[in-house]
Amino acid sequence: MKVGLFFGSFNPIHIGHMALANYMLEYTDLDKIWFVVSPHNPLKQKASLLDEKHRLQLVKCAIGENIKLKASDIEFKLPQPSYTINTLTYLKEKHPSYNFALIMGSDNLESFHKWKNNDEILKQVELYIYPRTNHEGGILKTHKKVNWVNAPVIEISSTFIRDAIKNKKDIRYFVPEKVWEYIQEMHFYKK
Repeated sequence: MKVGLFFGSFNPIHIGHMALANYMLEYTDLDKIWFVVSPHNPLKQKASLLDEKHRLQLVKCAIGENIKLKASDIEFKLPQPSYTINTLTYLKEKHPSYNFALIMGSDNLESFHKWKNNDEILKQVELYIYPRTNHEGGILKTHKKVNWVNAPVIEISSTFIRDAIKNKKDIRYFVPEKVWEYIQEMHFYKK
């Protein structure tokens, strides 16, 4: 089984994430996609993050009953900050029969050379790259382990959603319905 690992803060998860996961399942050889909720991305500030358990719950709300998608809290149990190489090593030990791949945007591919043990990651897994506006992929764009996926470019960000909520905008159609309901119920992102 080939599992695409879609790492992210998902602060919050939105329809762009979901559309991308759906596209990857339908137009690549990936059998399943795991949304790996990162407690702390070493390249992002931690202060702006909603608690990891709530972000995981939002991902679960977004996924619903889709058996091809999974919300993963694997990085909650590993040392922080989270490094992809550590997560991959752990997952490969736990699931030796699975073939893992990483899903990322072309913007992340451009900074991939800064990731801890990036050369080892490329030895272990393939990268499935989706396009991001004004990001061509950098020095690794033609690497043999890089698979370009011509997914639609969706210009929605979690930052946009957080800012909109804080500014009392109704953005209910930018997130899955159950995600919107949970955000409203818990009064997230209002300050």
